[in-house]
Amino acid sequence: MRDRMPVTVVSGSLGAGKTTLLNHLLTTADRRLAVLVNDVGDVNVDASLLESGSDLPREGIAELSNGCICCELQDDLETEVRALARRYDFDQLVVETSGISEPAPVARLFTTGSAAARYTVDALVTVVDASLLATVVSGDRLERETPPEAADRPLSDLLFEQIEVSTLVLLNKCDLVSEGELERLERVVAGLQPDATVIRTVYSEVEVERVLEREEFDPQALGGLAGWQRALEEYRAHADEACGHGGDGEHTHHGHSHRTPETVYGVEAITLRYHAPLEPERFAAFLRELPPAVLRLKGPCWLAGRDDLEVQVSGAGRSVAAEGVGPWAASLPATRRELYRENHPDLPWDERHGDRRTELVVIGTDLDETALTAGLEACLTDPDEDAPLEADSFPRERGERTVVRR
Repeated sequence: MRDRMPVTVVSGSLGAGKTTLLNHLLTTADRRLAVLVNDVGDVNVDASLLESGSDLPREGIAELSNGCICCELQDDLETEVRALARRYDFDQLVVETSGISEPAPVARLFTTGSAAARYTVDALVTVVDASLLATVVSGDRLERETPPEAADRPLSDLLFEQIEVSTLVLLNKCDLVSEGELERLERVVAGLQPDATVIRTVYSEVEVERVLEREEFDPQALGGLAGWQRALEEYRAHADEACGHGGDGEHTHHGHSHRTPETVYGVEAITLRYHAPLEPERFAAFLRELPPAVLRLKGPCWLAGRDDLEVQVSGAGRSVAAEGVGPWAASLPATRRELYRENHPDLPWDERHGDRRTELVVIGTDLDETALTAGLEACLTDPDEDAPLEADSFPRERGERTVVRR
């Protein structure tokens, strides 16, 4: 067995075809595979399906149940993969995550910590139910409910998150979607994740060599793969150049919008930044009234009454969720604040308000920049006014998640 074993991480929503893909790989691959399967229930149904659907011996399957691999079961994962390597001789590990898992935290488990000494990530594969993605993109209400384990996060947001950190997307169940719709979905995937390879499949059938040993994962790029993140970086470079300074300079740039040029995929991005707080209920109304042309919306937001809490807003299709992600650097004690700024030289900084800002990336087709800008500006409020401490649609503490629009 080689010094560092390649790992393929397979993600996707419940019912997308992940287990079908694994059984296909196990019966057609010309190498010995081992599989680690994660299920959020106390019984690992997918592991049982693998055992019954392939010739993989029981010792080649590791199970993690009753929790999500990317959060609660991190320590268990490292224990399991080490034990798997001791008891079974294999050429490659395939990890099937639960339907509510994000690929990035799973990949990090194999790039840092003790597992990194034995394993190396080869590819992040997301299996996408084409009919489900078509429903999200069209703006129709999903008939499929969000799993109870992720009730504070819309299913569409999980789906987009899985696509955005992929190196390979299998657009599965293509027989259920028209050719024209498939072409549109491919453009959407390209807008969400420009570097991902997209392969159409039916019953998750794909040539083994197109999935295994791709050697295309770059751990240094893991935090910046998504299309919205790239649009934000381009915006910041544009804004800093326009203001005549680098990313660590101080300025009073209170309002700015920037449109990323259209790509060949027909999907474009608009970025909006304001160093002024948003009135929560007006902002919630703005998010609930977003037009169908908006496919993705994401970024940090400064909400009135939360001068010490950065709120990350994430919209996918018709759904919008929000999460309290931590304090603004401007709200930290002086010593910690300066240290943070030294370690984050590209952090946008305003002379009066520090890093408190709203910085939203809107991705879609035929976007009306004027209307979006006007709509968001109508939500702005005076940063010097005290905001009433009333219940609203957004988190009030770190780690809290809310759903603004389903």
